[in-house]
Amino acid sequence: MRKLTCTALALCAGLLTAAPEMMAQTQINAWFGGGTATAPSSGQVIDPLGTGVFQQTPKITGTFLDLGAGVMLTDHYGANFNLSWRASQGAYANFLNYRPIFYDFNGVWQPIKSSRIVPEIEGGIGGTRLTFYINQSGCDQLVGCSTSNSVLESSSHFQVHMAAAVRFYVTPKVFIRPAIDAHYVNNFFQFGSNWVPMYTVSVGYSFGGQ
Repeated sequence: MRKLTCTALALCAGLLTAAPEMMAQTQINAWFGGGTATAPSSGQVIDPLGTGVFQQTPKITGTFLDLGAGVMLTDHYGANFNLSWRASQGAYANFLNYRPIFYDFNGVWQPIKSSRIVPEIEGGIGGTRLTFYINQSGCDQLVGCSTSNSVLESSSHFQVHMAAAVRFYVTPKVFIRPAIDAHYVNNFFQFGSNWVPMYTVSVGYSFGGQ
């Protein structure tokens, strides 16, 4: 998670650093926000740690954070990078938590462009990383009781991404960006569907001319 976030921040920073040289011909947009994502349970009943306690796998729910930056090379075409992740770990099964991370690179099409409302259609490819954490609690006569949380394993998947968004400008540079994303995650067997829809609202800023 930390490496992916650092990579995303580096890409965003790189776009912003390049902004002064690119402003004459292009527009750079950056945004951050949150929302939720959903996917059904796989319906499996598992005991992953062999404790004798079986539980059904969960569906994806919870609060997700969304970070992105993009560059419009013309009035209608550009590219962006997007990173989304569950804000906190979710309970998966007996003593296990999970956290999914989605990252993608996209082509962007703006069918129309105005000073106040700019719709976006985007599509691209990327990956999904699903990390499992193990929660362990124990008590000791010397140190008392404690709880630990550590990474058990991670699973990486190829994904195809599609999204529709609208930038509503509240000032000439500041915008509100509601978006609907669809992540198709290859072989996402830990849950009941390869499709993971996501709904977010972000606040952003535009560098360069509109």
